[in-house]
Amino acid sequence: MAKLKLDLHDIYNKGDQIDRELENIIDEAIEKRIKTVEIIPGKGSGQLKKRVLKFLDQKHIKQKYHRIDKDSKNFGRLFVYFKF
Repeated sequence: MAKLKLDLHDIYNKGDQIDRELENIIDEAIEKRIKTVEIIPGKGSGQLKKRVLKFLDQKHIKQKYHRIDKDSKNFGRLFVYFKF
C-alpha cells in the first residue's frame, strides 16, 4: 500500500512552514490518489501534535480527507486517510 510520510521533527518550531508542508502532503496524496498519509509530529510536549490536529480540523482542509487516526502504539504519530 502506497503512503506518504511527513516527519515534522526538523521544522517543529517553524509555524508557517509546518502548515505549508501539511498542505503540500495532503495535496500530493490527492493528486497521486494515495490513501494514507503518515504525519510524525513526534512525542515532545504534544504542542506540535495539537497544532497538526488544529490544522487538519480547518474546514477547507477537512473536506479533503476522510478521517484521522491517532496511532495507539505511538503517541507521536498520526494517520490521515483519503477516500477516492
